Amino acid sequence: MNKVMVVGFDSEKQAYEGSRALRALDNEASITLYADAVIAKDLNGKVAVRRATDDVPVGTFSGMVIGSLIGVLGGPVGLAIGAGSGTLMGAAFDLTRAGIDDDFISEVEQFLLPGKAAVVAEIDEEWQTPLDTRMEAIGGTVFRRNRVEVEDAFFEKEFRAYEAELDALDAELAKASAEHQARVQKRIQDTRGKLEARKNELKQRIEALKREGDAKAESLKQQIATANDAQKKRLEKQLAKVRAEYQARTAKLTEAWELTRSALTP
Repeated sequence: MNKVMVVGFDSEKQAYEGSRALRALDNEASITLYADAVIAKDLNGKVAVRRATDDVPVGTFSGMVIGSLIGVLGGPVGLAIGAGSGTLMGAAFDLTRAGIDDDFISEVEQFLLPGKAAVVAEIDEEWQTPLDTRMEAIGGTVFRRNRVEVEDAFFEKEFRAYEAELDALDAELAKASAEHQARVQKRIQDTRGKLEARKNELKQRIEALKREGDAKAESLKQQIATANDAQKKRLEKQLAKVRAEYQARTAKLTEAWELTRSALTP
């Protein structure tokens, strides 16, 4: 199951140990680690991103979710890492589309007091016990949520709403008096401009989704190359599932993108 996870610690040193423990679990094929970062909150309450020398930088294939989570936890400091949203509101919206709710954010924020640190990660795990046992042994408190993508249906619903609005405006324009036609034309132009911007955003998300899927598949293939027979069977099944899920999601978002083309066609 694909999950977003935060492990809270009382010190930065412990958080680095937690990051190394995640990598050890990945090497053992107990989990699949897609991306992680170490964050720390100073005594003034500011959150900064720390990285061990072997850390995968935030902003790679999983940066959209991990970066957004750091952005929400750290405010402007976190957003500077590159959540891709540009604003705190945008970062929170990205998390909502990934199925990360306010309760999860609240739980982490209540733990992440000044002077504390955490590891933020995206993983796949079959069982929670290996990770929980390892983290508890070094003083970690684990928070996790399943990553459930809801943006696929969101885009389609949004574009159909734009399409309906344009149809209504076209009908209004046909009946509008000469003095009101310019106003309706302006509303049509503004709506088409918003739809064009969303179309461009969707294209970028489709490309990012493909990169994310390819990178996750590569992580799993690397694990398979060194796994024992029992692990290999499970990982190959997981690899097939990841590929199928990302192909289905890409197809769904591409369908939504096609809706914008039809809506923008005069």
